[in-house]
Amino acid sequence: MDLLQAILIAIVEGLTEYLPVSSTAHMIFTSSFFGIQEDDFVKLFQVSIQFGAILAVVVLYWKKFFDFTKINFYIKLACAVIPALVLGKIFDDKIDAVLGNPIPIAIVLILGGIVLLFIDGRFNTPTVANEEDITIKKAVTIGFWQCLAMMPGTSRSAASIIGGMQQGLTRETAAEFSFFLAVPTMLAVTTYSLFLKTYEVSQLKGYELLTQSSENLKLFLIGNIVAFVVAVIAIKFFIGIIKKYGFKPWGYYRIIAGIILLTYFSLNK
Repeated sequence: MDLLQAILIAIVEGLTEYLPVSSTAHMIFTSSFFGIQEDDFVKLFQVSIQFGAILAVVVLYWKKFFDFTKINFYIKLACAVIPALVLGKIFDDKIDAVLGNPIPIAIVLILGGIVLLFIDGRFNTPTVANEEDITIKKAVTIGFWQCLAMMPGTSRSAASIIGGMQQGLTRETAAEFSFFLAVPTMLAVTTYSLFLKTYEVSQLKGYELLTQSSENLKLFLIGNIVAFVVAVIAIKFFIGIIKKYGFKPWGYYRIIAGIILLTYFSLNK
């Protein structure tokens, strides 16, 4: 993977991490389309640049994240992230196996798009308009919904937002809580990928892959910077879209993109 390819993947990550369209699917398709060889470092890169996207949320909502007088905010996030931590560890190998096959991911992209077409009509009587009114029980339930995104193509953002709306949150509140929940979730995933996970082919830890060469470290740093800048723009854009149009535009996008990608990969097996 060269510098231009790394920047392209980082742009895709920043654009799609907080949109209900599956950043994992888009990064896999981008890598395949541009002929990027999927080795251990590429796998690590695709996960670790989520750190840049995490920082985008922290910067945009810094008053919320650094208001240490509201301990309940941190308790809710801690409780909500537990299901993903436990189930993610259990199903890590199975998730890696699916990542190598783009066809089922494209199918999930389409199915998720169909679901999004009906979400606004299904959950149209919200009762929770502020984060402060989200109970720990609701937060944990949303955390379980987020676990649906362990199937690549589902979208962590889509799963947690739908979970929020199912729990009575307004579209905007559900989206913002999804952003907040992404921080501990992706921080845990990135930490695991960098320091705990041993990669199958190289038998190295993530940080060992990064420090294997100055080029790897350079790509990691640039990728995170690009993902951060693009994610800041994408978050502001997404909030405006869902306020005005709801989730149908993203549903149509997923269906069209999924059909195109399913056709492409079916013909190029």
